Amino acid sequence: MTIIVTGAAGFIGSNLVKALNARGETDILAVDNLKRGEKYRNLVDCQIAHYLDKHDFIEELAAGVFDGQVSAILHQGACSDTMEHDGRYMMDNNYQYTLNLFEWCQDQEAQFLYASSAATYGAGMNGFYEDPECEAPLNVYGYSKLLFDQVLRRRIEEERITAQVVGFRYFNVYGPREWHKERMASVAFHNFNQYRATGKVKLFGEYGGYGAGGHTRDFVSVDDVVKVNLWFLDNPEICGIYNVGTGRAQPFNDVASTVVNSCRAADGLSALSREEMIAQGLLEYIEFPDALKGKYQSFTEADLSLLREAGYDEAFLTVEEGVQRYVEHLLRA
Repeated sequence: MTIIVTGAAGFIGSNLVKALNARGETDILAVDNLKRGEKYRNLVDCQIAHYLDKHDFIEELAAGVFDGQVSAILHQGACSDTMEHDGRYMMDNNYQYTLNLFEWCQDQEAQFLYASSAATYGAGMNGFYEDPECEAPLNVYGYSKLLFDQVLRRRIEEERITAQVVGFRYFNVYGPREWHKERMASVAFHNFNQYRATGKVKLFGEYGGYGAGGHTRDFVSVDDVVKVNLWFLDNPEICGIYNVGTGRAQPFNDVASTVVNSCRAADGLSALSREEMIAQGLLEYIEFPDALKGKYQSFTEADLSLLREAGYDEAFLTVEEGVQRYVEHLLRA
C-alpha cells in the first residue's frame, strides 16, 4: 500500500520521506508544488515511487486513481507564511485542501496525519493546551489551521471517524532541509548564516516585558517532529489534536549562543558565555521593530499533557542538543 506525503519537497515533508526510507518504505507518492524548482534538492537522497504536482494529484484523487491503494496520507503541504495576507489563497490552500484529503481518507479508511500549528494559540494569553479556550490566532494563517481543527473536533465528538486522524500543532521547528523557506526559516538557520557571513548574531532587544534576546519559544528539532509522526503512524487507533514541541520554552539567547559556540568549536575555539559574546561583539541587540508590535509571540511553550497521555514517552532534544546537531549538519553541507 502506498503512503502519500504532501509537501514532500518541503521542510518537514522531506524529512518524513527520508525517515520512511530508513524504515524500508519506498512505495511513497511525493506531492508538492515545484514552482520553486530548486526544492527538488530535498528529495535527491530520498527514494520515492512517484511524484505528482499538487494540482495533478487533486485531479487524480477525485478521479479515483488512488482508490484502494493508499494506507496513509501524511499531509504537510500548506502555506506556512504567517505574513501572507491573501485570505482566499490561505483558506483554499490550508483549509479546503486539508478538508478534501480528510474526507477522502475517511471514505477510504486510510490514516490521515496532518500539520496544524501552534499559531492557533496566537499570543498564548490563555496557555498552550489543545482546548478552544486557549485558541486566538493572530493572523489568517493561524485561523486557516484552526478551522480544520474545529471540523475534526466536531467529527470526533459526533463519533463519525472511520480511520485515524491526527493533527499536529507544531511549535518552532528547526533542522535540516529548511533552506528554501527563506525568511520563514528557523531562527537557528538565520543565526547560523548571519554568524558565518558577518561574525555576529543580531537579536531583538527588549519588548513586552522581556529583556534583550529574552523572548522565549518552544524550539523543537525536526528530528523529534518526525519521531512523533511515525509513532502515531504506528498507533492507528489514536485520534485527536496534539501539541508537538519540547514542553520547555527557551530564550532566543540560548539559540544564538549555541550557534556561536558550535561554530567556534568547529574552528577549534573555546566556548564563550553570553556576556563574553556581547563584550566581543559576537552577539548584538537591535531595537524591536514597530511592524511586529502587537503581532508577536513573545512566549510559547507546548503543553504536552495530551501527547503523554496518548502514550508518546520519548524525550525531546533541548536547544543546546538539537541546535548543536543542526549546526554540525550545516557545516558539513
